[in-house]
Amino acid sequence: MKIAFVGKGGSGKTTLSSLFIRHLAANEAHVIAVDADINQHLGAALGLDEAEEAALPAMGAHLPLIKDYLRGSNPRIASADTMIKTTPPGEGSRLLRVVEDNPVYDACARTVRLDDGDIRLMATGPFTESDLGVSCYHSKVGAVELCLNHLVDGPEEYVVVDMTAGSDSFASGMFTRFDMTFLVAEPTLKGVSVYRQYKDYARDFGVALKVVGNKVQGPDDIAFLREEVGDDLLVTVGHSNWVRAMEKGRPPRFELLEADNRMALQSLQNAAEDSYAARDWERYTRQMVHFHLKNAESWGNARTGADLAAQVDPSFMLGEHIPVAQPG
Repeated sequence: MKIAFVGKGGSGKTTLSSLFIRHLAANEAHVIAVDADINQHLGAALGLDEAEEAALPAMGAHLPLIKDYLRGSNPRIASADTMIKTTPPGEGSRLLRVVEDNPVYDACARTVRLDDGDIRLMATGPFTESDLGVSCYHSKVGAVELCLNHLVDGPEEYVVVDMTAGSDSFASGMFTRFDMTFLVAEPTLKGVSVYRQYKDYARDFGVALKVVGNKVQGPDDIAFLREEVGDDLLVTVGHSNWVRAMEKGRPPRFELLEADNRMALQSLQNAAEDSYAARDWERYTRQMVHFHLKNAESWGNARTGADLAAQVDPSFMLGEHIPVAQPG
């Protein structure tokens, strides 16, 4: 399952995504975690120290390698230079699997050892002030989108993406790349404002969206969230001494996380597993092509000097039926 965590800055999005990743690892799921936020803090939330987090390879810096590998022998893609973040796979493209070794993971992923298992961690790379509002910023996140476009995942396999805060995720079609989106919202008007933006965008694309209420202090907060988001409210999370210790750099073993919060994380996993049964590879592929054609017309053709609409393979549909290709 491909899972996104979104929300406004300071909502606790990264903390909750890290707890969910730990929970999945404890349940023996295969997990790839991706830090796609402007503020790169997922590694620290998973227990890396400053030096370890700084040593994480940047996906954005390896974009040429990613493009060259994923292109494979696809005859519709003249060169890796003509690939953009929305380029869809076709016959001859190489696909990514959660459980495999390949040059993309070798270059961009690092193993993180948690209390109850190992996960792979990938990061877009640090953002600078000069990145914001320009193409460089979106090209860094674009490395994630390109990988998601070429990813085939199955049951008990998870790709968990800590997305950039606010509505920046709608700068491309990446918000449609997930089986389930968990929106982390505090019980305030500002906290639910991003929910309304996501709901409006998601409505037209069939995006599965559930709200996780965070920093909830009592029944009034729960009632407020229920009134504002209705049945989209999946679960609420309150104060956690375990999280406070983690933020001080001294987390206890994960098995000591409060029982209520463990149950909340299980509710998230249950919702994610339910979304797998409802996944529609035909719609997923169609939406991928839709956003590629849109990006090709608006800027891609001009930037690459190629007709990027020709990259679309009308007979190709992404799905678990496709045999695993060998790296090479």
